Amino acid sequence: MALIVHKYGGTSMGSVERIQNVARRVAKWHRAGHQMVVVPSAMAGETNRLIDLAKAIQAEPDRRELDMLASTGEQASVALLAMALKSQGVDAISFTGWQVPIVTDDAYTKARIESIDDRRIRENLEQGRVVIITGFQGINREGHITTLGRGGSDTSAVAVAAAIHADECLIYTDVDGVYTTDPRIVSEARRLDRITFEEMLEMASLGSKVLQTRSVEFAGKYKVKTRVLSSLTSPDIPLDEEMKSGTLITFEEEMDGTNMEQAVISGIAFQRDEAKITLTKVPDVPGIASRILGPVAAANIDVDMIVQNQAVNGTTDFSFTVNQNDFKRTMKVLETEVVPGLGGGEVNGDPLIAKVSIVGLGMKSHAGIAARMFECLAKEGINIRMISTSEIKTSVVIEDKYLELAVRALHAAFGLEGEAVEEKVV
Repeated sequence: MALIVHKYGGTSMGSVERIQNVARRVAKWHRAGHQMVVVPSAMAGETNRLIDLAKAIQAEPDRRELDMLASTGEQASVALLAMALKSQGVDAISFTGWQVPIVTDDAYTKARIESIDDRRIRENLEQGRVVIITGFQGINREGHITTLGRGGSDTSAVAVAAAIHADECLIYTDVDGVYTTDPRIVSEARRLDRITFEEMLEMASLGSKVLQTRSVEFAGKYKVKTRVLSSLTSPDIPLDEEMKSGTLITFEEEMDGTNMEQAVISGIAFQRDEAKITLTKVPDVPGIASRILGPVAAANIDVDMIVQNQAVNGTTDFSFTVNQNDFKRTMKVLETEVVPGLGGGEVNGDPLIAKVSIVGLGMKSHAGIAARMFECLAKEGINIRMISTSEIKTSVVIEDKYLELAVRALHAAFGLEGEAVEEKVV
């Protein structure tokens, strides 16, 4: 049979009952003859609880110690799941990231995976065990525990699937697939049967919370067949039905050509947790972008959209966006390390912005899609602050108070409506 990786999110592991349901589901796959590797997240809310504890002790927690603390949530999950499987007569064994080991770089709280040793995994699979591995964490070359950042369990699962050459990686979440947009904002949002890795990568990077961006990068790079589906259905659903449910993430060349021509836009993504920063009247000279963003990058802060205005009287305004969690740190870096060396300029910040994006492979072959987006927003009286484009997406920055209005308007304008979504939790 097949070598399968299952990943379960925090909601799926949110209670003893749900952990037992996960065990029943995994046992069903195992008894059907599949070799099973499972990567669970911490129980819902546990990582936030641990981080809050850290901040109660230290306003800006030491990053090395924060990783040591935050990694314990997943350790509890794997042990509980192993116990649940054993109670159902299935031999299982749990491992932390450092026991595998999953080796990462030294970037605490945002570590990147460098290598995975699959020897221990394969040895236990060959002995008929279900192997359960902590998501979200690894170990650096000096032997210190690291974490991969929020949502890192998705990345762990896909990376493990790539390392062991799994036949498929199934990402179980509290939704039943990838939707045209968030059904909580647009009730008519439609579940996609398929989406390409290219589109999914754009959706994830632009704010879709279904999959973490780095997990999609891994899946695309290593050709890991990936499916997003719900863990909140009955664990006793027939296996052949479950194997075809959810949304399959595939490659452009595997998509049906006719459907691709019809689907100009696949989805509307959005992100609330962004902040805009502008440096005004900085010198318009070669290398100015590097002088501004170099220290920001050195502080391990990711920059998203960038806009530089046309120069006036030898100066220019330079704007970019960062995650809201990095807003204060970025402002401090600019004020202490950048502005003094520029010989002028002011730093202005706006943490009350949002980003809305349209994504679709059809944008490659259809003209006027961006103009249609801008016209739709203009009709709603929504002012655009920044614009960013690529071959298959267009993103705009707007005031956060207009976010939901923008998403609903764009979803309707591009004809993405489907039947109303009814959430069913078992």
